[in-house]
Amino acid sequence: MIILAIDTSETRGSVAVRKAGELTALCEHHSNDDYSSWLIPAVEKTLALSRSSLAQVDVFAASTGPGSFTGLRVGLTSVKAWSEVYGKPVVGISRLEAMARLAKTGSSLVASTYDAQRGQMFGGLYRVRAGHLVPMEEEQVIAPAGFLAFVNRCTGSETVGWVSLDPELVTSLEGWETRLERGDSILRCSGDLANVIGEAAEERASKGEFTDPLQLDANYVRRSDAEIFWKGPASHAR
Repeated sequence: MIILAIDTSETRGSVAVRKAGELTALCEHHSNDDYSSWLIPAVEKTLALSRSSLAQVDVFAASTGPGSFTGLRVGLTSVKAWSEVYGKPVVGISRLEAMARLAKTGSSLVASTYDAQRGQMFGGLYRVRAGHLVPMEEEQVIAPAGFLAFVNRCTGSETVGWVSLDPELVTSLEGWETRLERGDSILRCSGDLANVIGEAAEERASKGEFTDPLQLDANYVRRSDAEIFWKGPASHAR
């Protein structure tokens, strides 16, 4: 099985190709280029490195966020188009859930986070059951202190394995030392998450669990900047 996986959730994005359960090529987004100009050349490069073509891909996988409105839209629109052109299935994967898969802990609880800008972070809390990650609540965008308080409320005396692209947002908080004393650990992960997204998609695909391309949508969690800052007649009327 050949999986093409993309992550355009935010600036730390990536493209990966997996063959027969192994990563064969990866390309990370290290520039300030918009995904509208970066993604297609990156996909072509990654496929070439893996000696594959779009027509040979068996499953297209994409991060559904949470993250950037524009980045996610570019990624998901591309995957939908490829699915239609080549008649291949799609699997949408939460980026926070993919990150939670990286937790190196014996804990039955995993929290994943990364910077959402504007003094907020994206966060997800999962319970591990029979090897599967089960969300305890909907993914959220929230102040770091608010997410730590949420984890405290939900977990009681249980330990939590944390995975973060930006661990300092958590470890700098008052109350983090208490979590460490309880036995929590935190892992800094890298931005090459397309491979993990592809791995998760591969597992679902092997079980026939695909995403309807028409239903494939981004989990923005919050409104886009355009919606927040747009000044139209309705806003003046309030």
